[in-house]
Amino acid sequence: MERQDSRVLDCDVLVIGSGAPGLTAAVTAAEFGLKVIVAEKAAVFGGTSAWSGGWLWIPRNPLAQEAGIDEPPEDPMRYLQAELGNRAGDPRLPVFLEMSPRMVRFLRDRAGMRWIDGNRIPDFHETPGAGKGGRSVSVEPFDGRALGPWIKKLRPPLEVVSLWGAGIGPAADMRQFFDATRKPRAAAYVARRVLAIWRDRLIHGRPMRLANGNALVARLMRAALDRGVTLLDSAPAVGLVGETGRVTGARLATAGGEVLVRAARGVVLASGGFPHDPQRLADWAGAAGGRDHASAAPRTNTGDGLRLAEAAGAATDGALAWNTAMAPVSLVPQKDGPPAHFPHLVERAKPGIIAVTPQGQRFVSEADSYHGFMQALIAATPPGQKPRCWLIADHKAQRRWGLGWAKPFPFPLGRALRAGYLKRGRTIADLARACAIPAATLEATIARFNQGAAQGRDPDFHRGESAYNRVQGDAAHGPNPSLAPLTRGPFYAVQIVPGSLGTFAGLQTDPAARVLTQGGAPIPGLFAVGADMASIMGGHYPAGGITLGPGMTFGHIAGLVLAGQPVAGLTERKDT
Repeated sequence: MERQDSRVLDCDVLVIGSGAPGLTAAVTAAEFGLKVIVAEKAAVFGGTSAWSGGWLWIPRNPLAQEAGIDEPPEDPMRYLQAELGNRAGDPRLPVFLEMSPRMVRFLRDRAGMRWIDGNRIPDFHETPGAGKGGRSVSVEPFDGRALGPWIKKLRPPLEVVSLWGAGIGPAADMRQFFDATRKPRAAAYVARRVLAIWRDRLIHGRPMRLANGNALVARLMRAALDRGVTLLDSAPAVGLVGETGRVTGARLATAGGEVLVRAARGVVLASGGFPHDPQRLADWAGAAGGRDHASAAPRTNTGDGLRLAEAAGAATDGALAWNTAMAPVSLVPQKDGPPAHFPHLVERAKPGIIAVTPQGQRFVSEADSYHGFMQALIAATPPGQKPRCWLIADHKAQRRWGLGWAKPFPFPLGRALRAGYLKRGRTIADLARACAIPAATLEATIARFNQGAAQGRDPDFHRGESAYNRVQGDAAHGPNPSLAPLTRGPFYAVQIVPGSLGTFAGLQTDPAARVLTQGGAPIPGLFAVGADMASIMGGHYPAGGITLGPGMTFGHIAGLVLAGQPVAGLTERKDT
């Protein structure tokens, strides 16, 4: 195992990957006195979490209960049973529901996490047990200066969705930007924010007001550093090591040569799944684009954790309802290198925007969840054709909400038009020709949509009727917050391709986050959390935050088990 030229580091726990689930495991273990090393493949920390919206699905969380939302304990499981079908028997689900509020409380009370509630955010679907709010939490914005020199090692927000490198959020912040050209107070707010962004860029090299997933990772990094956790960047794991059937560490490839990390208690795999592993995507994500899958996750997430564990005898689960957390993505041309991937999570539900197939027909309520949107597109795509669609807006809607990388007023559209990313037509027929859509069909589709939208109705797909559809729209717009006719030219379109926010398939684990063999036995000393573990949702997507919520909860559980601490919902203390 150990090579003569290897450097050796000793610790109690090695975490491979630095997204929020891995950092939660590190902070938890370190809080109980363990020596922890976090090894990150990339040159920056945070993984997909740093690019995320930073929301966690945590039913019966402390913030909701403190606000008087005290739903019956059986309701979240009733919702999951309705959503997941036979996957609702997963033994990890009850442990998640029991431990996730405790994780939120632990990080708040013992690690300085400052949460904000999502008490008005409903679940995606209106099946039995669905929540109208009170099941979501995120974090307050964070002053990046509190990280000191480590701010340079935090993964910046995804460039194509940020504003000069600044994340916009939470919701109240985004609302001010959307209202900046309509309300003087909002304009003044945005002016102050823009000045602060450029001041910080001049002084610090990047904006210091961190929001969303960037703030979540920054707060976890600060908590880890305060507890003596060693953070190693540019240190991909190239192999696990062990003895007598137990995982006892890993080999890391660093610029200074190979390093052997000996982890006395165990290794936690948290490397972000396989969204950029072409072979596994071809095998496991054919319907969602296969090798052409355009994930919005970092390109360093290439399935390392799965390969490392498989070499140690681990079992995987690649037969979920869907193996990827699908999302509509557009391809943004870059001067150098491959296109960037823009995830369309916000504007689809806004008034004045619709989606059509290449044949010019609608196929979904555009205000449905990103995963549901892609499910509908795949179902509407004829056999043998690649799933594609066009997101279309009239001039008023594009200037108000933007259309992907083509930002709203006052940002100019010339660059997006010249690059071919944004298509434009003076009339609907002109736009159809620019997008190679049958003009007569598109004109008929938009005429039918406009007739209903003018009355706040969508007889074809019932857009704006569900609580989730309504909250995704514009609360100030009536009678339906998600519907407005497309009437004012020029008209604009952006092409959508299959993409994802990450992956669902992964390593089989037990309720203690331990990795399992093909025979269902735990591999001593080996844990998996986040996207490296097969999703407890079985490839379903019942609500926003069902990746980070379980990911951080099982990170917390792994840290507790490694530290020899009790875990509620487990019948016995689990040996590592």
